[in-house]
Amino acid sequence: MAAAMSVSAVVPPAAAVALARTLLCVPATARAPREMAAEVAAAAALGADLAELRLDRLAGFAPSRDLPALLAKPRTLPALVTYRPTWEGGEYEGEDEPRFEALQLAMELGAEYVDIELKVADKFIKFMSGKKPETCKLIVSSHNYENTPSAEELGKLLAQIQATGADIVKIATTATEIVDVSRMFQILVHCQEKQVPIIGLVMNDRGFISRVLCPKFGGYLTFGSLEKGKESAPAQPTVADLINVYNIRQIGPDTKVFGIIGKPVGHSKSPILHNEAFRSVGLNAVYVPFLVDDLAKFLHTYSSPDFAGFSCTIPHKEDAVRCCDEVDPIARDIGAVNTIIRKPNGNLVGYNTDYVGAISAIEDGIRATQSTRSTTSPLAGRLFVVIGAGGAGKALAYGAKEKGARVVIANRTFARAQELGNLIGGPALTLAELENYHPEEGMILANTTAIGMHPNTNDTPLSKQALKSYAVVFDAVYTPKETRLLREAAECGATVVSGLEMFIRQAEGQFEHFTGMPAVDGKFRALATSLDNPSTMKGKDRAAAKPRL
Repeated sequence: MAAAMSVSAVVPPAAAVALARTLLCVPATARAPREMAAEVAAAAALGADLAELRLDRLAGFAPSRDLPALLAKPRTLPALVTYRPTWEGGEYEGEDEPRFEALQLAMELGAEYVDIELKVADKFIKFMSGKKPETCKLIVSSHNYENTPSAEELGKLLAQIQATGADIVKIATTATEIVDVSRMFQILVHCQEKQVPIIGLVMNDRGFISRVLCPKFGGYLTFGSLEKGKESAPAQPTVADLINVYNIRQIGPDTKVFGIIGKPVGHSKSPILHNEAFRSVGLNAVYVPFLVDDLAKFLHTYSSPDFAGFSCTIPHKEDAVRCCDEVDPIARDIGAVNTIIRKPNGNLVGYNTDYVGAISAIEDGIRATQSTRSTTSPLAGRLFVVIGAGGAGKALAYGAKEKGARVVIANRTFARAQELGNLIGGPALTLAELENYHPEEGMILANTTAIGMHPNTNDTPLSKQALKSYAVVFDAVYTPKETRLLREAAECGATVVSGLEMFIRQAEGQFEHFTGMPAVDGKFRALATSLDNPSTMKGKDRAAAKPRL
């Protein structure tokens, strides 16, 4: 098969090819048979299609005693039986023959699927001596925990597994960068066209999209853990998230793909909001997290029209300006793009919804707690200090200046602060200098860096003592909603504005770019409120504040 790198060449299976629904399999990883059976029942209740019984996880496993109980009928779910050795990433340390005997007994007891590793597949098939029941499908698997081979090497591996007589091929690799997943998608499409059942997944965070998007490209099944902490492979989502967040049952060849590009990206609530918004308007689309190291390479690789739009976050907002074929004038003036749309002709168009989302949130926060003139912006004439000189910092600085504020830029690296300060016509400071910066009362502070973001929730960009100089403090970080910066600012009596407000408003703007439809009135706010109530509070009243709906 071709060794192409770009998903522009990967077209999802045509409607003419019969597409079976991708199955959802939950690994049962308990240490005791009774607990494993309980996990299977729980998986059924969550909506899984089958359960993988990881026999190598069982402590003191005795096949003749435990398998009849685990496979007793009626069962709540079909069973995929795996007895993984240590040399293939499992926990079984013994010889092959006792393991083969257990797998054969599982077949005889009615297991619907049995997994055997490619390295010993021929040996296992010879051991069975043709005794495999017709009702049991043999999965021959290969796991690469180092990387994802080239498309040509994956094609050879596929042929090698098929040559064993496998009923189902399983290839699991590891992503060193997100573009590796494109090669797995190519293999899935090739197999779908040839009507070869295949499980093709890419492990770790950079491979996460392979687990969600496999139904689009014809994968036989995907794995979802019963709950966080019970994963059987790196970056495995929960089955509840696959069903409820990613709406995986509705993903098919025609599904449009959107997502958030960033590094890090796992903290983002955008998939929850956008997927529910898509569902609410009946759009055949899915929104996923893209952990991206090289933006230009990612956009070139995933160049199919089906990869229709992207949110862009730290650290790619400035690079996105250079990667887009067209850039909205405001985004170009800001020097940062947080929304990318792929037009039908393939051109990428960049927009910025950050500046409106953040500035309007700060304005509304001030209006709700301080006396202002209704005819002008409450930012007009005020000293507005922006911490950070990246994409979000540029958006806040641009927006504040447009509203008539006097903007000051503070950044850990002075050269970056000076560069942005020169662009917007304002002074620049280091964070160390900001500690003693107090030219006037009533200043506004806006943190646009990731300082204080989960898991580093004890970090803050400015000391509590320095915060006493500010009347209003905004933090673009929204995980957690109340950062240390906001908590300490509120204790100092400042009006604080949560980054969740900016998140909601910029997401509404992105949704309109993605879909061409107006954001459903109140939909994003209600969804975000259900996750973590956004609020604007002053001083000690913050505990009693109610969410503004």
